[in-house]
Amino acid sequence: MGTPTKDATFLGLDLSTQQWKAVVVDEDLHVVHETQVQFDKDLPEYRTHGGVIRDTTDNRVVTVPPLMWVKALEMLLDKLRIGGVDLSKVSAISGSAQQHGSVFWAMGAELRLKSLDANRFLHEQLAGCFSVLQSPVWMDASTTTQCRQLEEAVGGAQVLASITGSHAYERFTGPQIAKVFQTKPTAYRNTERISLVSSFAASLFLGQYASIDYADGSGMNLLDIRSKEWSEVCLNACAPDLAQKLGDPVPSYSVQGSISSYFVERFGFSSTCKVVSFTGDNPASLVGMRLTQGDVLLSLGTSDTVIAPLVEPCTLSEGHVLCSPLSTDSYVALLCFKNGSLTRERIRHDCAEDEWQIFSELLDSTPRGNFGNMGLYYDVQEIIPFVNGDYRFNKAGIRVNRFSGKEVEVRALVEGQFVAKRAHIEDVGFVVGKCTRILATGGASNNRSILQVLSDVFNTPVFVMDGVNSAVLGAAYLAKFALQHLSQSFEEITSHLPCPELACSPYGDALSVYTPMVTRYRAILEEIVN
Repeated sequence: MGTPTKDATFLGLDLSTQQWKAVVVDEDLHVVHETQVQFDKDLPEYRTHGGVIRDTTDNRVVTVPPLMWVKALEMLLDKLRIGGVDLSKVSAISGSAQQHGSVFWAMGAELRLKSLDANRFLHEQLAGCFSVLQSPVWMDASTTTQCRQLEEAVGGAQVLASITGSHAYERFTGPQIAKVFQTKPTAYRNTERISLVSSFAASLFLGQYASIDYADGSGMNLLDIRSKEWSEVCLNACAPDLAQKLGDPVPSYSVQGSISSYFVERFGFSSTCKVVSFTGDNPASLVGMRLTQGDVLLSLGTSDTVIAPLVEPCTLSEGHVLCSPLSTDSYVALLCFKNGSLTRERIRHDCAEDEWQIFSELLDSTPRGNFGNMGLYYDVQEIIPFVNGDYRFNKAGIRVNRFSGKEVEVRALVEGQFVAKRAHIEDVGFVVGKCTRILATGGASNNRSILQVLSDVFNTPVFVMDGVNSAVLGAAYLAKFALQHLSQSFEEITSHLPCPELACSPYGDALSVYTPMVTRYRAILEEIVN
């Protein structure tokens, strides 16, 4: 694919739930610039909260206008230029994005992408290019009916998981497409292409429809993760003519073409700059953290996710198996927990005056085990387990409405979140012990008090990478890897980078404190669910 010049740079982007992020790295993969645009703060006209819009009549419905993402991208690139970044030196672009969300391009949209006027704003030119004006995103939980229909059509939940790597989940793209087809048939007929959020973002830079990559595509309930082709039985169960609307999937490290002339003329990119497949934020985090066999990645973001590399695909009772972004022969196990940072921020607001320092002081002031108190907090319908609401239990196991103090509430939240993760990881067959490294990333990985609880609950050391978010960094690494994968392995390309740093080690009594709490969690969960 060619060797970049010594002063070449690589641009990594991340279209997350709450913001667009950008990072520029040099030929040695060192960060030279980073910036971001926050949706709530910087684009108030779209009236998002936490980057999304909740339906006022059905809070299970969670969407985003894709035009907001387009306008925010323009603002992001302007910030890079104002910050002194020479975009003409960018050899390749890749990106990550929140998984599962879908963008429905209207008939004729690709022609518009191919004929953009560099003298006009991008969001103005694409205003009529979407057949569905509000894109469903990963927080949407309104497709239970379509999930059951899909599972029934293929022969059951386990059969679907064996094909696609997952049971049917409300947030997954296949059931979401089925809902659009069933409830908005005219919009579906007027749809020329359906993109994931990642391939939508890549399409903007490419100036034509970008292909969905294997890693992000395996979070749709549509891709056969072994053959890397769309499953015909799954497609037929969701909507007609779906293969044509999706296009053919490609490896995550594919170079999909050169950048659109719009970005060359308007922002100063080189016409030789390559657009590499964009992928999901979780696969990109695996790339950014340079995960190896035996490691476990815990991403503490808007949602919390647990990721572990797999040599062979397996069928999980909970969670997901995704295709690896770095190899067509490898796989990744993933468990997703919807109530992550927003729930932590809610308790911070209620108990710690909206200050993380006070939150940490309260957390540190209580003992491991929290005097026998235990709490589970689900602001929105959780994925694993499928429950909603707040559940507080005292030492005697009696459910209570409130705890005795704010410090107890804070520790109950953090311990409850990590105890649940340990229980569900163990339930799908993963053993996390002292020989395992937990690599933490995401916003909460900057809080050492939270990481100490994580280390104690799992009874294993926790490592972090300093600096930039792992998903956007992974996108930048992927951009370089795509240009050089034929001559160098990913390990060779990144071998000179610093190793993750030890953040916390477990206390000596951690195992004896938290193993009974994991057992207690399972008993509480059975009571809640039943």
